[in-house]
Formats: sequence, C-alpha cells, structure tokens
Amino acid sequence: MTSVLYDAPGRKARSRHLVLGVISTLFILAIIAFVIWRFAESGQFTEAKWKIFTFPLVQQTILQSVGATLSAFAVAAVGSLVLGIILAVGRLSDHRGVSVPFHWFTELFRAVPVLILMMMIYYGLPSIGIREGVTPFMAVVVALILYNGSVLAEVFRAGIEALPKGQREAGFAIGMRKYQVMQSILLPQAVRSMLPVIISQLVVTLKDTALGFIVTYNEILFQAKYFGSQAQYGSPIVPAAMVAGVLYVGMCLILSGLAKYAESRLRRSQRVSGPKKGTAAMAAAQQASTNI
Repeated sequence: MTSVLYDAPGRKARSRHLVLGVISTLFILAIIAFVIWRFAESGQFTEAKWKIFTFPLVQQTILQSVGATLSAFAVAAVGSLVLGIILAVGRLSDHRGVSVPFHWFTELFRAVPVLILMMMIYYGLPSIGIREGVTPFMAVVVALILYNGSVLAEVFRAGIEALPKGQREAGFAIGMRKYQVMQSILLPQAVRSMLPVIISQLVVTLKDTALGFIVTYNEILFQAKYFGSQAQYGSPIVPAAMVAGVLYVGMCLILSGLAKYAESRLRRSQRVSGPKKGTAAMAAAQQASTNI
C-alpha cells in the first residue's frame, strides 16, 4: 500500500515505530519523574514553600496580575489585527509610493525583538524628553502591537496572494472597486484560510506579555518573581514559577479552545449558508471566476 507522498509502512516498520514510541515515552516520563524527585528532595513541595500562596491577599494579587495580563493581551491582540490588516493592504498597493514604506515598516518592526521595543519605549522615550503617557502598560501594549502587527501583516498578505487570481478579476468584472474587492472578497477568504496561523500568533502575543516584568508591568511573571524572592517564606522561586506556568498554560489552552470553536462555527456556517445566503459580492465573484 502506498500513499501520495510516501510508502505506507509495513508490519515490521509499524512494530519498530511502536517500540521507538514506547521507549521515547518512557524516557520522557523518566526525565519528568527525575525532575519531580529533585524538587521533592530540595524541599520545593514542603508546606513552608507554598504557605505564601495560601494568604487571601496574595491570591487576590495574583488574580489582579492575571487581569493585567489579559487586559494587555486584549488591547495588543485587537491592535495587532488592525495594524496587520492595514500593513498588508498597504504592501499590496499598486503604487510604489505606498507599498515601499509599508514594506520597510513591516520588515523593521518584524526584525526587532519585542523586549527591545519595550525597553526603547519605556526607558528610551523619557531619556529624550518624552515622559507624558509613558507607562509600563503603554510600553508593553505598543511593543506587542508593533511586532505582532508586522508579523500578522505577512500572514494576511500571504493569505491574500494565495487566493486564485480569478477571485480578484471576477470582482473587477462585476464593477467592484479595488477596496470593495479587498473588503468583500479577498480579505474574508484570507482570514478564514489563515485562521490557525493567526491564532498561533495571538498565543505568542499572550505569552509575550510576560516580558513586561522587565519594564515593571504588574503582570503574572512580575508577581511570581516578587513572591519567589520572599526570604521569610524560604524564597519559593520554583513554586512561584510553577504557579505562573500553570496560569499561562491555562490561558493559552482557553484561547486555543475558543479559536478552535470559532473556526468550527465559521466552517459550519459556511457549509450551511451556501452561495444563496452568502454575501452577494462573494457569490457573484465566485460565479464570475468560473467563467473567466
């Protein structure tokens, strides 16, 4: 039996893959067990190390840091999507006076690390006399928007350019203007096809909020670092890192679950609506593209 890209493994190959899989799983489990054992040996699971997290005030502070993380992520996610669409449309412009500046803007902020952007905004702007409105929240959000918006611009541009040229030509054939073709035909299909990549980048945005502790933004990692440095409670660095890790993993899983739910609903609505209940521009463009 063969497939399109490779020969299907036979009985011996499947048995060999099964053995290798079992060995790899046991090896990974052994490493995890060794790490847990070392934590237990060094007293990281003792009551003294975790006592600080039983105080209501500490729990309230952690919840506030979660809220700060989510607020920065929400603003940065919306801003990144908007900036990404604007940059992608600008890069696809037929006028070089528009496409070239958008190209270099995208390449510049896509190449600069997020942490450097945060430090340049928070520490650099006051050094040149710009202090009004420069807060840790602003530094984190603006840096995330500039970087992730530039990355998403390439995602949107790739999704638009991957569409059949007949889609664009069909829109022009029925008398639509260029911005109407982009808004009603190209961009919705590009977003739908690139949705997994967009969600992956938003997950990166959520995790990059942890870099805000460098500019003293009161998010999860900042509080975990503070609680882990409390010597009167045995400096619970590892427990604090574990708490922060669990919170980040939980938020990323929730975001991924919401994204998968939205993607499934989008595909289901697309199948149910069909060409009759879709937008008139999309249906006409698809019909015209078949005739070109």
